[in-house]
Amino acid sequence: MNILLLNGPNLNLLGKREPNVYGNQTLDDLYNRFNQLEEEYHVKIVPFQSNHEGALIDKLHEAGEKGFSGVIFNPGAFTHYSYAIRDAIAGIDVPVIEVHISNVHKRESFRRESVISPVTIGQIVGFGLYGYELALKAMVEYIKRER
Repeated sequence: MNILLLNGPNLNLLGKREPNVYGNQTLDDLYNRFNQLEEEYHVKIVPFQSNHEGALIDKLHEAGEKGFSGVIFNPGAFTHYSYAIRDAIAGIDVPVIEVHISNVHKRESFRRESVISPVTIGQIVGFGLYGYELALKAMVEYIKRER
């Protein structure tokens, strides 16, 4: 089982950007944790982060073309307005779980709208980096159930 771990804009600044909202852990901390989880969940996790919409779309297309079993995706601010990313998710036959570190529903009103959620299998918000681990567990169970 290959899982694409996709992170969008500004997530490369984790640990530095608004630690009161996003915490002190870094993207490398997340990747290190996922390296540990690969054996536990019997998966191969392929991480990718970009601040560029087109690069994220290319990775989503690649997930479909290269036979990834699932995508765990924090689209960052693209969540709220990127119809191009929404359409890329809708255009692939790979399940996607949307993840947000903060509880976007308790923040600014513009963050409460996700144009991506309708084409994902689920959304996990507000659990910090642990939300990614919850998404991995959910994805593995979803894939087992669907096979």
